[in-house]
Amino acid sequence: MPVLTLYTNPQSRGRIARWMLEEVGQPYDTVVLPYGPPMKAPDYLALNPMGKVPTLVHGDVVVTEVAAILAYLADAFPQAALAPPLHDRGAYYRWLFFAAGPMEAAVTDQALGVKVEAKQQGFVGYGNAQLTEDTLAAALAGRSFIAGDRFSAADVYLCAKLDFALAFGNLPKRPEFLAYCAAHAGRPAKRRAAALDDAAAAS
Repeated sequence: MPVLTLYTNPQSRGRIARWMLEEVGQPYDTVVLPYGPPMKAPDYLALNPMGKVPTLVHGDVVVTEVAAILAYLADAFPQAALAPPLHDRGAYYRWLFFAAGPMEAAVTDQALGVKVEAKQQGFVGYGNAQLTEDTLAAALAGRSFIAGDRFSAADVYLCAKLDFALAFGNLPKRPEFLAYCAAHAGRPAKRRAAALDDAAAAS
């Protein structure tokens, strides 16, 4: 089988990709890149011209952007059952890319103190932060899984993004968010991934 290699840094969104790899359960190699010159080296820029992590290499396939890495892994390893059947992927795609698009942008703007004026809300993809929060809270109310009745790659991404936003105060601790994150806090793959990244950070 082609070798899986994750280029990452333990203090990056690469933590989400590692969680997904642990859920997939296939052997993989890890290359930890420090911030700075190593991420801008010519050999790495040939893989990811943005000079950032994570990047996944699977044989001759190169995938960047976390949501894309998760979607790719779910399809490349269907035995892990981390994506619904193709005919039932509407909610899966919707919420995976809601988290990667409107939610990511809204949370980042909140963290940076960016204020979107009312007349600008039609220009940004998320409208306003309150609308984004309310939409997500309504989708999660009473649910453990964002798409269907089982855990998927969309839950990996959304839960990881919520964990981060809640920890840094970039989203309010609404009961829907807290309950959803708590439902997945004990997943063995999540714990393994966190332990590996914490050890890499410590070293």
